[in-house]
Order: sequence, then structure tokens, then C-alpha cells
Amino acid sequence: MGENDESEIIEHHDDEEMEKTRTPRYHAHSFLESVASSEKDGYSSTQSSHRLLAYSDALISIIATVMILPVAHTKFQDNEELKQSIQALLTTKVAVYLMTFLIVTVAWAAHIRLFQVIKRIDDTLALLNLACMMLITVLPYTFSLMATFPSNTLGILLFCACVMVIGLIQATIVLYGFSRPFFLNDQIQMSGNQAYYKRHILEVIMRVPIMCLFASIFSFIYIQLSYIILAIVIFLPYISQCLKWIWNKAIGESKISQHFNLLFLHEPLSKERVEAFSDGVYAIVATLLILDICKDNVPDPSVVKEEFNDKLLAALQEYGPEYLAYFGSFVTIGLLWFVHHSLFLHVTKATRLMGLFNTFSLAFVGGLPLAYHLTHEFPRGSLNELEAVQISCVIIFFAGLFQLAIWVTALFTQHETLHPYVRYGGREHAFMLAKLSLYPCVALGSFAFTCILSRFSTSIFHMMEIGVPFAFILLRLLVRVVLAALRWLFCPVRNDLDSVPVEEEDSQLPINDIVT
Repeated sequence: MGENDESEIIEHHDDEEMEKTRTPRYHAHSFLESVASSEKDGYSSTQSSHRLLAYSDALISIIATVMILPVAHTKFQDNEELKQSIQALLTTKVAVYLMTFLIVTVAWAAHIRLFQVIKRIDDTLALLNLACMMLITVLPYTFSLMATFPSNTLGILLFCACVMVIGLIQATIVLYGFSRPFFLNDQIQMSGNQAYYKRHILEVIMRVPIMCLFASIFSFIYIQLSYIILAIVIFLPYISQCLKWIWNKAIGESKISQHFNLLFLHEPLSKERVEAFSDGVYAIVATLLILDICKDNVPDPSVVKEEFNDKLLAALQEYGPEYLAYFGSFVTIGLLWFVHHSLFLHVTKATRLMGLFNTFSLAFVGGLPLAYHLTHEFPRGSLNELEAVQISCVIIFFAGLFQLAIWVTALFTQHETLHPYVRYGGREHAFMLAKLSLYPCVALGSFAFTCILSRFSTSIFHMMEIGVPFAFILLRLLVRVVLAALRWLFCPVRNDLDSVPVEEEDSQLPINDIVT
């Protein structure tokens, strides 16, 4: 290459450099390109949060459920009346179990709100969430300390410390997520009020840690007040919502706040995550039952050899009542899950109140291992056995009753929360109502029969557990027969309905007219 060519190249390069220095737009354009390139690279290193949320829901449901184990494995003295023992349990272990179960579900609801804002994650967010889940796994241990030593401040301090650190980690997730807008959902990315969104989600997340801070402080002054503060945490979202409604009615709210509330404050819970969390609770409760069988119902080899002449089948026959109690309890849990599945199959959105009733129902479902443990703990025909069976009936009754409350709550806003074919007045509505009413009615009837026929309390309870599946099989047929009878009594066949198809005629039920 000659000298002329080299000089031309040098001159051309010098011209480009001079153009760059003369044109400020060149630098701005280059800067924007570099920023866009870095954001594109950052987005490409992210992934969807679906699997992380599934893992979190499963872990939180396990933690919330296993807290029943210290209650279920309470040892009773042979000469002690169960009524006195249960009174002690209700004032300590059962009350603390219900409180901590509900607080864990409040933290889970805050987790839902957090990841309604953050839709994509990277390795840093995944590790922060993993640290949060690790602290959640410590909660059952702190609960055991609180339940065993309710008047000692150490248990409540450890519990509150775990909750506060969990809140700080979630706040860090929020700050990290808002520092990289491509993590956020589309609405927030396009919004000009990201600071308002960030402030609101931080307020939602930090409510529970701040209340736990006050509870830990008051534990040194008056520990009963600390438990009251922790109980208030359960209803804190609803209390704050009521206070904000009163404030808005009295003072008014800004246009930005109105826009934000429209998007988030009244936004229902994620139906998919409610179902995932509930499925986890039902699965873990069913699993806990077989753990008791594996632990307590495997005979010792030396006993089998000495007392049963090395005949294992004869030795296992001694555990017949335990096997029957396990089978009945598993069937009850499975059918309660089936009802829950059928209910949310018809639900399109889960409101806050529906989520609260679902939490109460799951708390009583979590108590079913206690019911299983009690039904085979005491000798046949004793007073303790009767009271154990009645306690089991009460647990099943409330687990089913709160499922029914979810359905009634959905009916008040049925145009938003229910599919059209299951709304008030249709055949599917009547069938769903009958399905949800079955367990509360059967549990209440079993409780009444055990009061009258106390000698056969265990037999009545097991017949109820085994007979309910057959009732579910016949339920649709019974509903059709009852509705046909009501139609025949209250709505005689008219000539103008002769041409109506059978399926359309079935949907025109007289329930509304009858109730009116």
C-alpha cells in the first residue's frame, strides 16, 4: 500500500474524529445505544419467575402445615381427663398454632403482591428469595418455643426477629427490582409513577415486620400484649383498608392514588397461587398421617417373635383401629380437597375476603392430624374417646364451613368472581351448594349422634368418614331429584315450555322464585 493511500486513510479517520467532537448528538446517541444495549443484555440474563413462585408456594405451605406437629404429638396422661388437657391446649398450643399459621399466610400474601410487581428475576433475586425461604423454614422451631414456653420472651423474640429479617429481604428485592425496570410488569414499566408504586409495595411488605417489632418490644413489658399485637397482624390488611376507605371518604384521595388503587389495592389475589398454596397444605396434611403410621405402627421384631410366634400378620392386627383412623382421615382430607378443587374450578377471581376464609379453612385442615391422633389415642368406650371424637367433628365442621363461606362470599360479587353457568339460580349452583354443605352437615350430625349414643362414638365417626364418599357419588342424582320435585310442586309444566330443550329447561330452575 502506497503513501498516498495511507494518507487518505489517516485523513478520513481524522475527519470522523473531528465530526464526533463537533457533534454533541453523536455522544448522546451513543450513550442511549449503550444503555439500551446494556438493558437488552440484562433482560436476556433474566428468566420467568413461575418456577420460583411454585417453589415458594410449596415451601410456605409446608412450613404453615408442619406447625401442627407439636400440637398433634402432645402426650396425655392415662389418668388425666382429656377435657382438662384440651382446655390447656386451646389456651396455649392450639391458639399459638392458629396465630402463627395465619401470620405465615399473611407473609405469603405479601409475597404474592411482591411478585405481582416483579415478573422476571435474575440470579440475585433468586438468591434473595432463597434466603427469605430459609428464614421461613425456621418459623416452626420458633413456634415450638412459643407454644412450649408461652410466658418466656425468647420464643416470641426469635419469631419476631425472623419475620423482621424476612421483611427486610423482601424490601431489598423491591429496591433491586425497581433499579432494573425490565424486571417489573408492563403496567409499571409504562407508568410515569414508578416511585409511587415502589413506595406502596414497600408499605405492604413492611407492615408485618413493623408490627412484629412492636410485639418484640412489648414482650419485655407485658407479654400478653405482644400476642395481641401478633393477632392484629392477621387482620392488618383489612384494618388498613377500612382506615384508608374512611380517610378517602373524609378527606378525599389524589388522582394518582385513585389510579394506583384501581390497579393494585382492589386487585384480587392470584387465583393460581391460592390454588397452589392450598394444594400444598392438603398434600402435606395427608402426608403427615402416614408418617405417624410409619413411626408408631411398626411392631418390634422381638415382640413379634415372642408374643406372636413370629407371625407378622397377627401382630399387625393389633393396629387395626389405627389403620381405620388413617384411612378415614385420608378420605376426609382428600374429599375436602376435592370440594376445594370443585369450588375454585368455578371461581374466576379470588377476593381478599375469599382469601381470608380460605386461610381459616386451611388452618382447620391443618388440624386434622390432631384429630387423627386423638381418635385412636384412648381406650374404647372411655369419656376421653368421646371428647376426642367430638373435637374431630368440630375440626371437620369448621374446615367445611369456611369453604362454604368462600362460596357465599363469591355469590355477593358473582358477576366478577364466578363463571356464568354456576351463578345463582342454575342447576350447577344448586349442586355446588349441596357439595359444599355436605361436610358441615355430616360433621354436625355426627357430633349430635355422639352426644346421644356416646358408647358408639368412634363407630359413628368412622361410619361418617367412610360413608361420605358414597354420598358424594349419589349427590348429583339426589340434587336432580330434589330440583325436579321442587319444579313439579312450584312450577307446573306449561304448554309454552313444551318446545324448550331438556338442557335449557334444566337451567331454568325456580330457586330464585322459591326464595323470593
